[in-house]
Amino acid sequence: MRLPSENVPPQLVLRSDADGVATLTLNRPEQYNAINAGMLAALQAALDAIAVDAGVRVVVLAGAGRAFSPGHDLKEMLANANRDFIGELFRRCSDVMLSMRRLPQPVVAKVHGIATAAGCQLVAASDLAVATDDARFATSGINFGLFCATPGVPLSRNISQKRAFEMLMTGSFIDAPTALAWGLLNRVAPAAELDAVVSELVQKLKEKPRSVVALGKRFFYRQLEQTLEQAYAEGSHVITENMLSGDGQEGIGAFVEKRKPKWTD
Repeated sequence: MRLPSENVPPQLVLRSDADGVATLTLNRPEQYNAINAGMLAALQAALDAIAVDAGVRVVVLAGAGRAFSPGHDLKEMLANANRDFIGELFRRCSDVMLSMRRLPQPVVAKVHGIATAAGCQLVAASDLAVATDDARFATSGINFGLFCATPGVPLSRNISQKRAFEMLMTGSFIDAPTALAWGLLNRVAPAAELDAVVSELVQKLKEKPRSVVALGKRFFYRQLEQTLEQAYAEGSHVITENMLSGDGQEGIGAFVEKRKPKWTD
């Protein structure tokens, strides 16, 4: 079905590219980047384009204005409270999260302000996340009678079960240092240093061979859903093929010869 916001204003998600990094910025600052149907469609289109863009090495996901995102636009949901609209909205949201997972490029969430409900879901669905030290996180839907079921999927795969259960069932906020300690974040920085800390992490990713990063990301998530035996079996296959690839041979040869490797990409 077609949602009312199918014709997407391009400004709902801004894309800027520089030195192999595509930055996607949620752009509804007056609504704290509440995620409506149009923003989901714009984000999906941007991710689809990046997936086949050989010039992009890393994706950074950010929010314009005073916050990262408070989650879904509840006013839009209330105004369209029917099964077709709501079901399609959450299906599309899940598709966006899966697209982030399936991208060959790493996705780094750059977080400030609040990241709640589906905003917290975006952080958890990203491969890496950096936040300002005053950022706050919550899956607060339960406070309004709406259990954060879909945000709970990546959240429970980032942090321990009991901590995820507590966040989902109480709706309470956690601060950035707590999110870091629990495993939702990789780095915490003062607001003035956020860009620099994100850039440092991105640069480390860019220095690695594109093919190996893509292979590693794909295997990393796939093995998490496998049995131990299956994971080791596939891991053995993946590392064998990697070792015998051009980049694998170049990397090991460079190490032995004490020189900087020259990656194929």
